[in-house]
Amino acid sequence: MPEQQAPGIHRTGFLLRWWLLVTLAESIGFLAPAAVGVAVALPHPELSLVSLGAAGVVEGAVLGFAQARVLKRRLPGLSVPGWTVRTAVAAPVAWLIGMSAGQYAEVWLAWPAAVQFLAGVAAALLLLCSLGLAQWPELRRHIPRSGWWIPGSAAAWCGGLAVFFAVAPPLWEAGQPPAVALGIGTGAGILMAATAALISGLVMARLLHVRPAGVPAGTAD
Repeated sequence: MPEQQAPGIHRTGFLLRWWLLVTLAESIGFLAPAAVGVAVALPHPELSLVSLGAAGVVEGAVLGFAQARVLKRRLPGLSVPGWTVRTAVAAPVAWLIGMSAGQYAEVWLAWPAAVQFLAGVAAALLLLCSLGLAQWPELRRHIPRSGWWIPGSAAAWCGGLAVFFAVAPPLWEAGQPPAVALGIGTGAGILMAATAALISGLVMARLLHVRPAGVPAGTAD
């Protein structure tokens, strides 16, 4: 009989697959909102929310499909179409929340400071948790303690966005050629994708209780 892999080795294999495929998928998917931001949203700010929301659907679908394909190896009953659709619906919600903060700054800046703070915290939490919240109903059908995926996914996107904003905004300048702006955004997007994929992969590997082949996922250690 073939020798079974140790749990640590199995966990590393899952994490590597997740990190590579999810990084690639998010990098490709991010091209849609990045291109729209340069081609449509910046010259026509009145269309930014609609156009970026639509591009977010594409990004979410690509990301969700990649995540689902990796998870399917550990959770055979997982619905790939269901996970993909949930992610595709949640991604534009995150984009709309993020873009609305700048689009309607003159509105919320007129609110009392306490209201601004509470609204900002609520919006940030919803933005960061949107994907995890959407994916959780599918995940909970397959593994215990799946609710931890919501804060875990939020932490992943918090890390990814922190990397993006640390890299892209300092390099963007007024009057840059669109190709340069797109290149900067794409490069920062790849770094964002790699960061978010690593953190989310670590969280998912822990939730799956990755173990030697033949032991059902979700079984207690």
